[in-house]
Amino acid sequence: MATIFQGLRSGAATALTNSFDSKKLLSPSTRRSLSERKVSFSVVRSDGTVNLNLGGSNARARRVDQLITNAVATKADSSAASSTSKPGHELLLFEALREGLEEEMDRDPHVCVMGEDVGHYGGSYKVTKGLADKYGDLRVLDTPIAENSFTGMGIGAAMTGLRPIIEGMNMGFLLLAFNQISNNCGMLHYTSGGQFTIPVVIRGPGGVGRQLGAEHSQRLESYFQSIPGIQMVACSTPYNAKGLMKAAIRSENPVILFEHVLLYNLKERIPDEEYICNLEEAEMVRPGEHVTILTYSRMRYHVMQAAKTLVNKGYDPEVIDIRSLKPFDLHTIGNSVKKTHRVLIVEECMRTGGIGASLTAAITENFHDYLDAPIVCLSSQDVPTPYAGTLEEWTVVQPAQIVTAVEQLCQ
Repeated sequence: MATIFQGLRSGAATALTNSFDSKKLLSPSTRRSLSERKVSFSVVRSDGTVNLNLGGSNARARRVDQLITNAVATKADSSAASSTSKPGHELLLFEALREGLEEEMDRDPHVCVMGEDVGHYGGSYKVTKGLADKYGDLRVLDTPIAENSFTGMGIGAAMTGLRPIIEGMNMGFLLLAFNQISNNCGMLHYTSGGQFTIPVVIRGPGGVGRQLGAEHSQRLESYFQSIPGIQMVACSTPYNAKGLMKAAIRSENPVILFEHVLLYNLKERIPDEEYICNLEEAEMVRPGEHVTILTYSRMRYHVMQAAKTLVNKGYDPEVIDIRSLKPFDLHTIGNSVKKTHRVLIVEECMRTGGIGASLTAAITENFHDYLDAPIVCLSSQDVPTPYAGTLEEWTVVQPAQIVTAVEQLCQ
């Protein structure tokens, strides 16, 4: 592996032409369970309409339709006609991630990808599809099922001058690499006295999917939030998925990019021209006057679904997608709190020690004098996510709970 990295660093162009056939190194026994490999063909447009192209039964199609509709809210000012008339091109969220990754690999020959099945298979959610054919097996490196090993290898590669993107097939699997992420990735810049930078991106799917079971439905943002030296961002739209991916790759800091399994097929029109998103900036989703609702990732759409009901009831909520989970954008959040004087936090992370708990502490410490009511935090239940669909739904915040919380806050 050291030879591979040295070859990449000294002559990226030469390395591209001297690739080996990684297909010979793969066997069916290296595959994880089929549930991780399935790629859904249901498409949710930014206007909330659903396109289904499933090979399964009609009953299964109806079930997916129902679940996706509940998971993704429509935008009040969007329609199918207006979406198609905007400049730019339409992409699904996983395609936007791939486009951002590909643009950065074209721009900088030091950018490389490593992880399980990221090569010719194209990744478990097809984020890296086609990249191995274009860039070769040295820049898109299939690894064994050994998260601690290839994460440590990626961190070492970053120390030597490369810019690796490490894909965890599922964020839960990266717990096996927690030592490398915390004791190496987060600390080496400091413990080396600034001699090393670690420009590495760690990314992958997480969150509660659809009956994926407890081990594949973990929300691990708060686990990694406590690590010094790490930045964390969570994408929620194709636009910010691409922009955050490009910004994370260009950053000199280690960045963890959280993606949600239920948002990969969200479709949106994004600009043709190049852009990046600020890694430390929140996004104002909906300006309002009565209450500040802070959220991120999939819960953004539950909040927007609830916002429709709240507007019909006479409330004017301000919705902010915090996006940057570490550090928080306290400038945007603080200005909103000073305007509305009420805060509701909606997250899919666990209630005990979650992102919402840290956000509550930060707001209380910095903006307590502007609050007219206690901060309310809606989080997932502190239980392993059940497999049964009805029980799974009970563990995650639903739009009706958001409506009730805002009504109580604004009394």
